[in-house]
Amino acid sequence: MQTLTSGYAALDAALPGHGWPMGAVTELIHDIPGCGEFSLLLPALARLSQEHRIIMVDPPWIPYPPALHEHGLVLDNLLLVRTQNRKESLWACEQVLHGMPGGAVLAWPERLSFGELRRLQLAAQSGQKTVFLFRNAAAASSPSPAVLRLQLAADEGDLQISVLKCRGQRPAAAIRIRRGQLLQSLIPPLVSASGSSRRSSSASESPLVSLATARIGRPSL
Repeated sequence: MQTLTSGYAALDAALPGHGWPMGAVTELIHDIPGCGEFSLLLPALARLSQEHRIIMVDPPWIPYPPALHEHGLVLDNLLLVRTQNRKESLWACEQVLHGMPGGAVLAWPERLSFGELRRLQLAAQSGQKTVFLFRNAAAASSPSPAVLRLQLAADEGDLQISVLKCRGQRPAAAIRIRRGQLLQSLIPPLVSASGSSRRSSSASESPLVSLATARIGRPSL
C-alpha cells in the first residue's frame, strides 16, 4: 500500500509504510475536539493539495483560509461541503470518493455503522483517495474495517497518539507530538471583518464552497 509521510518522524516510524495509508480510511478518535487532530494532518494535506483536491465534509468549524495558506495548502484545491443531516453527509463522502481520483476527503460523521465504514473503505481504495474520519471517543470500542485507527489525547499541551489498529504490524507504543510542532494556534475559526470569531451555520451556507474565494492575508493571532 502506498503511503504519504505525515511530516512527523516519530509518527512515520510507528506507521506501516512510514506514513498515512493512501487509498484507505484512517480514523482519528479523540475525547475532546481541538486537541490538535486537524493540525496533525496539515503537513500531509499541504503536499496533497499541490496536485489534488482536498474535500472537507461538514467540519464543526469554518476553516480559516489565511492560516491554511501559510501552512502551504493550495486554496484552489480546497473545497468545503455542507450538508443538512447524517444521511446527506455520508452520501456526499461516497460521491466524492467515486467521482474524483486521488486527493483526500476529511469528514466528521456523527456515527457510522460497520457497513457504512466498509463502503467508504472500498470507495477510497477504488479511487485511491486518502480518507480521514474524525470521530468521538465512543467509536474506539466499535469494530471497524478502517486500515488505520489512532486515538488522540491532549497531554500538557502536547498530542499523545496511540495506535489502536494498523495493518501489517503490531501497534507501536504511544507517540508524543510536541505542541510547537503542531502550531495548533494558527488554526482558529473563521474571523469576521469585525474581528470576532463565528461558528459555522450550514443553513446559511452554500453546500459547496471553494476556500480560494477568501482573500489571502496574514491572520491576526
